[in-house]
Amino acid sequence: MSDRRYDDREVAAIFRSAAEGPQTSEQQPSHDEGLTLAELRAIGREVGLDEAAVERAAMTLDLRVARSDRSLLGLPIGVGRSVDLGRRLTDEEWERLVVRFREVFQARGYTRAEGSLRQWTNGNLQVLLEPTETGQRIRFATMHGAARSSIMLGLAAWVVAGGIALGMAGGMVVGNAVGGFTFLGGLGLGFIANGVLRLPGWARTRRRQMDALAAEIALPRPAATAATIAGR
Repeated sequence: MSDRRYDDREVAAIFRSAAEGPQTSEQQPSHDEGLTLAELRAIGREVGLDEAAVERAAMTLDLRVARSDRSLLGLPIGVGRSVDLGRRLTDEEWERLVVRFREVFQARGYTRAEGSLRQWTNGNLQVLLEPTETGQRIRFATMHGAARSSIMLGLAAWVVAGGIALGMAGGMVVGNAVGGFTFLGGLGLGFIANGVLRLPGWARTRRRQMDALAAEIALPRPAATAATIAGR
């Protein structure tokens, strides 16, 4: 980390992350110009930021987190993250992580083990610990099932309303077809709006939670933190 240099955009991201919390980045690192980690820590110290937070934010820039988000009609219906740990977690470490999952997601959830596989699930939300050639990988995945169902019901109502409209256009008006078309069209719109309005805020929250947990699990303890503890 001592030879790594950070450009202006990375510096801004580091200090923002140090102040607000960890966020992973997809941008490629730049080593040719900019500030070193020691310089960043010094600047952070001058503006009142914790050195360990600055160092961890800098390390997060180089963390490679695979994203597997899912969409429905262009909307973020599912969020997924995975990161290779490059080592194997002990049973005690996994148990502590389960406690963190319950804290972060505010859900008790259920744990399950199958050989070297570990998982924590709460409805559509799941965290999997899987073996790899270099150790283990942790994978987060979730889908907003209620919003998906609401949108699909709305689309189904529109399909039926469309059938009624075609019948009206063809002169095959049966009973109160206009009323049925209006009712189903409005009902479908309501279901779709109910699902659509839930998704953006939910997706942002889940992405932030998963990115923060991925960084917390995958990154080693910053040297600044270790030095602080050792000096106590």
